[in-house]
Amino acid sequence: MVTQEFAKLWWKVSKDLRSHMEAELAPSLTEGQLTVLELLLSSGQRRMKPSDFIEHLTTTPAAITTLLDRMEKGGLIVRERDEKDRRIVWVVVTDKGRAECERGMKVREQFLQNYLSRISLHNQQLLVYLLGKVANA
Repeated sequence: MVTQEFAKLWWKVSKDLRSHMEAELAPSLTEGQLTVLELLLSSGQRRMKPSDFIEHLTTTPAAITTLLDRMEKGGLIVRERDEKDRRIVWVVVTDKGRAECERGMKVREQFLQNYLSRISLHNQQLLVYLLGKVANA
């Protein structure tokens, strides 16, 4: 059955990527932290409120707070109070966070390039197109 084969292959690729990322990013970064850094650096303002991460991360607000606590302790981000409304807390990337984000994206890029190099450029483009259709993106 096609769905079973797809599930098996998707699980293998996902597992390989997670294992590789976990090994290569440690000990200074996790995949979740890399996602937060990428979100921060891709946002136009370069800062976000903790609640802004909820729609991007499949986790709870409490888990996001814990994740941000660890990132702040690791020097990847800082939290700053809004000057006009002290109730608002902004999450901002540090220079170390920028460097770690760049490193993490390179690790992922190299892994994916290695995987995709097994097929022709045309088939790579077709794969991306078809995954976009499946993901409804």
